[in-house]
Parts: sequence; structure tokens; C-alpha cells
Amino acid sequence: MAPHDERKNSDNAADGVYFGLMSGTSMDGVDGVAVRLEKGRRPVVLAEAFVGFTKTLREALFSLQQPGDNEIERESLAGNALAARYAVCCHELLRSGNLSSSEVRAIGAHGQTVRHNPEKGYTVQIQNPALLAELTRIDVIADFRSRDVASGGQGAPLVPAFHATVFGSREETRVVCNLGGISNITILRNTGEVRGFDCGPANALLDLWAERHLGKPYDENGQLAASGTVHEPLLNTLLAEPFFAQQPPKSTGRDLFHAQWLDAALKGFESLAPADVQATLVALTAVSVAREIERHAPDCRAVYVCGGGARNPHLMAELQKALEMVGKNGVPVATTDALGVPPHHVEPLAFAWLAMRCVAREPGSLAAVTGAAGDRVLGAIYPR
Repeated sequence: MAPHDERKNSDNAADGVYFGLMSGTSMDGVDGVAVRLEKGRRPVVLAEAFVGFTKTLREALFSLQQPGDNEIERESLAGNALAARYAVCCHELLRSGNLSSSEVRAIGAHGQTVRHNPEKGYTVQIQNPALLAELTRIDVIADFRSRDVASGGQGAPLVPAFHATVFGSREETRVVCNLGGISNITILRNTGEVRGFDCGPANALLDLWAERHLGKPYDENGQLAASGTVHEPLLNTLLAEPFFAQQPPKSTGRDLFHAQWLDAALKGFESLAPADVQATLVALTAVSVAREIERHAPDCRAVYVCGGGARNPHLMAELQKALEMVGKNGVPVATTDALGVPPHHVEPLAFAWLAMRCVAREPGSLAAVTGAAGDRVLGAIYPR
């Protein structure tokens, strides 16, 4: 059914089919979903796709995390290459969802974060949304973070408002924990209050160490970490990073938690086995999340995990253990599958939802989460 036909039967002119695209801090590829969004109803996923990044593109994106020569050209070329991979993902969604481009209201494309410094008034997510619109003949909505930063906010996390619509409960206070490159939590109180913020590193450092010592992009099923032992002195050194003690609103990324940060913390611990370091990095993620839940959501009754870390059984087990260590005995840790949404769908669904909010000219951010002057309509529209 075409979008104009759908809207005849809808009270909301923004209802329809949207694509959501998300390439996160891990920089391994783009997750995409085609989803039917109707106000007041749960999202209905019509198709999903994952398109990996080439080694050349990954290297280009990683290089842009730090200052270097000819950055403007390198960023522009990387944005073009990223748009091409996004377009491949969109065409796969059209094919597998048996959709035509005219049936899709808009693509919500997050882009790839290469710098995030809201305290300096900017955040950068590279891509070429104009090229993506040209390649797909679908409206593209991008640049979701800068309006929140312009109004004094962190520009992150942006997913808590979406989490509230699909995961909130009047029966209990829940925490939704995203374990992507960076960890963040959304606190969904049974009163309807929503809070959220970044906790610290997750797969960004785990993948870095796995690539360095296994020659693989990630530690499959946490096997390297599971074979090691947490080194408490190193863990305490890592936890001494001031970010962990900051009060929300707060957000972070590879601008802080990068290879140089880790290597500086490892000085004096060079004799540790790689497996012990990996085990300690898993503990860092688990402990930093658990402590934030204990501090800011003492009434939490369940934790639901999404993102790539949800596929790491060792990390999931360590998070459960860390919660017990801070007194959260009996608080179960599960993936968002338990709430009807596969973990890898959550973030692309969120950006499809944010695109729908932009089309409807309704706020997508929560000032209580980001610290902005108010809730804001997010995104810039690039017509087909």
C-alpha cells in the first residue's frame, strides 16, 4: 500500500514506512530496518539488513577520529563511500521487504560519529545524505544531533525517547542498556520519568584489543575474555578516569576512550597476558554500567540489553555479576528480545522513529536526558 493510501486511514500524517540506518562506534557496518510506524502502535518491522564496511572504509573512518592531514577531503570521500554502503543497505531493504522507493516516507540515517565534543559546541556525524537521496530516490533525514547541541545539550543519547515508547512499563522501573562501542543506559521509571546517559566504553575497547591480539575484529562470544582473569589493580586504574564520576547529563565516545587512552592506562601492566587485559576490559564495562544503575536507578527491577554486546555471553554474565556486587541481587539481565525487539533492531528502529518525528515536526529529544534548553525537533531533510 502506498504512503498516500495509508494516510487516508490514519489520524497522523507522518504514519508510514520508514527506513532506519545505524552505524555505531564499532564501525563494522550498517544495520538497517524497514518499519511501519503508526502513532500509538508498536513498530512493525518489515525487513532487516546488515551491510559490512570494507577494510578501506573502516580505516578511513578510524583515521578521522584523530587530527591529521587533508581532513576535509578525507572526510568528504569517506562520507561518499558511507552513502554508497547505506544505499546498498536500503536497496536490500527494498528487495527483502518487497517495497518500492515510493512507499518509503523517509530514511533516518544517523551517519558515522567521528568527533563528539558537545562541551565545545559540536558533534560530527559524517555521511552524504544528499548523495543517499540521489542513490535511493527516497527522502533522507540526517544530522539528528546538532540541534540538541545547539540548544545546550549533549546531543546524546537520543534513543531514550524511543525506548520509552516501546519498552516503558507502569508496573516496574526498567533499565535499557545499549552495549555498542560505548555503553549507555535509559532509565524508564514506572512513573513515566525518563533519564539516560553514557556510562563508558564497551565494544570500542574490547574490539580494539581483540584486533590487536587475535587479528580479528572482535572477541567472538567473549572467548578471549572468558579465558582470562580480571586484574583488580588494572581495573581500578581504568575506573579512575574522571568521566566515570561525572554526573549526568553526560556522553562520550572515541574522543576519550581510544587506543592512546588504553595504552596510557596499561603502563606498568605490560606483563599481563592479553586474555587478562580483555577480561579486565569486560569488567570495566560491566562495573561502570552497574555502578550507574545503582546510583541513578536504585528502584530498577530489570535490565534489558541491546547492541552488539547483547551477543557476548561473557559480557552479559559479567554484567549480571557486577549488578549483584553493587547490591542488585535478583535484578535479572536479559536482552530486549524478552520485550519483543531483537537487540540489533533497537538503534536502527530508533532512527526510523526519529525520522518520523521529524516528518511530523514533533520533538525527538528529551531535555531531561541531554541537558538541552528544551525538547527539540531533530534532523535535516534532504528531499528525494
